[in-house]
Amino acid sequence: MASVARFRSVVLDCPDPRALAAFYAAVAGGSPQAEDDDWVVLQVPGGPRLAFQRAAGHTPPEWPRADRNGQQFHLDFDAGRTWAEVDAAHERVLALGARPLDLEDRDKKDFQVYADPAGHPFCLCRIEQP
Repeated sequence: MASVARFRSVVLDCPDPRALAAFYAAVAGGSPQAEDDDWVVLQVPGGPRLAFQRAAGHTPPEWPRADRNGQQFHLDFDAGRTWAEVDAAHERVLALGARPLDLEDRDKKDFQVYADPAGHPFCLCRIEQP
């Protein structure tokens, strides 16, 4: 089936587009390009285009609640093949301003959940196959 349109971007609403773009550039690579104070674009090398849009009064999702202001979506990042690699990524995202949301049950699942500085959930995932 022919597509209707071509995928362009994932856009995250946030209070400070420049700061959040810088956070994700440090996590995934790339250089943020500000079109103005309200819109910043980050082309992730080998990945999607992320855009950050100023939203006055932004309220982040309440992970993992779905009954009020539920999670709209989240981003997954491959952080390595071993837990040691994921642990190193964990330390780096915390230093960048992320906060842990769910670090439990590593023996049952291959990811850990964090909130970015604007409160959006994202995961650092352990992958066995690239």
